Amino acid sequence: MLLNPTIFWLLAGVLLCMMELFVPTAFVELMMGLSALAVAGVSLIVPYANVQVLLWMILSVGSIVGLRRWLPSRRVPTIEDAQEAETLTEILPGQTGRVLYEGISWRARCDGSEIAIAPHQRVIVIGREGNTLIVISEQLLNASE
Repeated sequence: MLLNPTIFWLLAGVLLCMMELFVPTAFVELMMGLSALAVAGVSLIVPYANVQVLLWMILSVGSIVGLRRWLPSRRVPTIEDAQEAETLTEILPGQTGRVLYEGISWRARCDGSEIAIAPHQRVIVIGREGNTLIVISEQLLNASE
């Protein structure tokens, strides 16, 4: 028994839309499912399978690209420039230590300094590499001004 193309596209559309509920793919499956539902309607008029598949692919790609333009871009939270922190441990040159930044203890290293930073000193956070903050001594910064 051959499956009617309209029923095939309806089943594919519903299946893809339902898959988006269980496997979130940033609306890709949803757009493909909605495109399949649209092709199900077109399949009543256009009986050619190759035209239906081509239309489904065009609608899917077009809707995914169009949706990405309207969705807000996800930004990874970054550390603000020039934020203050306090050292918890001594930071030796070329090694890491611990700083208290926004109430959380972070691993930190001094940026290009050959001077050790003592515990309980104020430092400026100038960047981040993974889970390690890059800091400079506030005294060193004030001395250069």
